[in-house]
Amino acid sequence: MTTAADGDATAAPPAALAGRGLTFGYPDTAPVFTGLDVRIAQGGVVGVLGPNGGGKTTLLRLLSGSLTPDAGEIYVGGERVRRGRRALNELRRRVQLVFQDPDDQLFSASVSQDVSFGPMNLGLAADAARERVAWALEALEITELAEQPTHLLSYGQRKRVVLAGALAMRPSVLVLDEPTAGLDPEGVESLVETLEGLRAAGTTLVVSTHDVDLAYRWADTVLLLNRGLLAAGEAREVLADPALLAAARLRPAWAPAAGRALRAAGLLAPGSPDPATPEEAARLLGGAEG
Repeated sequence: MTTAADGDATAAPPAALAGRGLTFGYPDTAPVFTGLDVRIAQGGVVGVLGPNGGGKTTLLRLLSGSLTPDAGEIYVGGERVRRGRRALNELRRRVQLVFQDPDDQLFSASVSQDVSFGPMNLGLAADAARERVAWALEALEITELAEQPTHLLSYGQRKRVVLAGALAMRPSVLVLDEPTAGLDPEGVESLVETLEGLRAAGTTLVVSTHDVDLAYRWADTVLLLNRGLLAAGEAREVLADPALLAAARLRPAWAPAAGRALRAAGLLAPGSPDPATPEEAARLLGGAEG
């Protein structure tokens, strides 16, 4: 990942999503960003990490059109997003933002009604909207919940319903603010597996998280923020740098530390990948003991 925006003729191929010269501040506060450049490549998973107050959610909202930058430009697929309601609506169709708390986006009585809200607002015929709803519910593995009242769903189910509503818009980029927050470990793994299916189908995923270990093993590239861009690059390179993580007020990633320890003990060959999870490390140790 580079930080060249798509308005630059040297940037090829066009990014899925980019910001150039982004400046933004909330009223009566210092700017969150000043002249920020970010570029998100087509396909794959981009992790956005940083401390509370570091600008993660602000950046996601700027890139998805939920906030308007004080200065700078947004690009989608290499095309600059112009000002005006029509251009903003098109941005929001192509780039769907899912908030951390599902209750911020659930407002219909039933699951199918909630998921169909976006497609119906696009002016689709009823049959076409129903087809999108069925496809999105199947993709999120919640077809059996279609007629359930939304207020009776579990937290994890509500997360999936909101994701299905975003997916029903057929976006090219899905922007997720702390999608695993509040989920137990099994729920996290189940959601990641589902999102992997969307990535495999060509959807670009932009995911903010505090979970350094999750980003290390899942994301392809990362943006490290702390009221500005500290680093952008391959996840396993950026998140293996203790100094960068300290600057972002994040704890060190587990996997690089485990890899160093295993190599020092002669249990992992030099140059071999770090174990991504404790379970993988245990398998390595079991093989060494055998």
